[in-house]
Amino acid sequence: MTNRTHREVRLAARPQGPVTDDLFEIVTVPVPEPGPGQVLVRNTLMGVAAVMRTQMDETSEVPVPGFGLGEPLYGPAIGEVVTANGTGLVPGDLVQHNSGWREYAVLDATAAHRLDPGLLPDPAGYLSQGPTAWMGVVRGAEVRPGDTVFVTGAAGGVGSLAGQIARLRGATRIIGSTGSPEKADRLRAELGYDAVVIRGAGPVEEQLRAAAPEGIDALFDNVGGEQLQAAIAVAVRGARFALVGALAGQLAGAGPRTTEIDTLAVISRGITLRGVALYDHRDLIPEWLTQFGRGLRDGTLTFPHTRLRGIEQAPRALRELIGGRHLGAVLVEL
Repeated sequence: MTNRTHREVRLAARPQGPVTDDLFEIVTVPVPEPGPGQVLVRNTLMGVAAVMRTQMDETSEVPVPGFGLGEPLYGPAIGEVVTANGTGLVPGDLVQHNSGWREYAVLDATAAHRLDPGLLPDPAGYLSQGPTAWMGVVRGAEVRPGDTVFVTGAAGGVGSLAGQIARLRGATRIIGSTGSPEKADRLRAELGYDAVVIRGAGPVEEQLRAAAPEGIDALFDNVGGEQLQAAIAVAVRGARFALVGALAGQLAGAGPRTTEIDTLAVISRGITLRGVALYDHRDLIPEWLTQFGRGLRDGTLTFPHTRLRGIEQAPRALRELIGGRHLGAVLVEL
């Protein structure tokens, strides 16, 4: 190997509010040596996700381990095998793993999932949050032909795919929510949303009633808070809600982290509220990847995302993702 050192991003301090660059430290360290049963991977691309803000806290309720203070962060990444040590992988294999935020990673062979480079037209698609979107639409909200569907956080990495998937499942009217008129325009023009609720442009319930005068049949909720309350108010009898994220609480800082809901409305109209998390539905991932590859090739699906170049841009990528600067996923080329 020509490079004897590489860079990794460590958590330098716990956040007390918004994510800032001084919470991270980029350090140069020796490239690790793989032991028996391990592989060395040169990372080429990593992704960031809003849940990482919660993982930066000392304690959290999300069902994934937090980041250790002074330790490298981690997250989804893809890369090429450099050294395989007789693991069944070979140098040059493209693999996916969870040791991003560093340029090289040593992994147990069982933690490196070999990818089929021909399954998706762009390997970056393996870092999409499509499996979560597919799970929420198919199993959580059980979207059906003819449905009116409301997707909260529609411009994020999950929501930007959830609306497209709902359309594939036969939904006839898809409404999204986002934080700016500019993103609302893009959701309609680029992703086929029929209407968009804009956070801060007036009461969410009023906007949603205007966008769905006959009510909503299904909710794909990334946010919670006022948007979940509005969806309950506008839901038809028998509506199906998939609760996939809780950004209103996760990013609230010291503010309220719960949502008060109208339980009488839920009961009287037979609304189903179902919390769903991908770790319970990993069996759907191969199905999603097959559908994603087909959709990308025939034009029925797109993968909205932004790429930043260089590991030094990883803190910025997370900060801008949480700040809602980009449409879709945010990736970092390493």
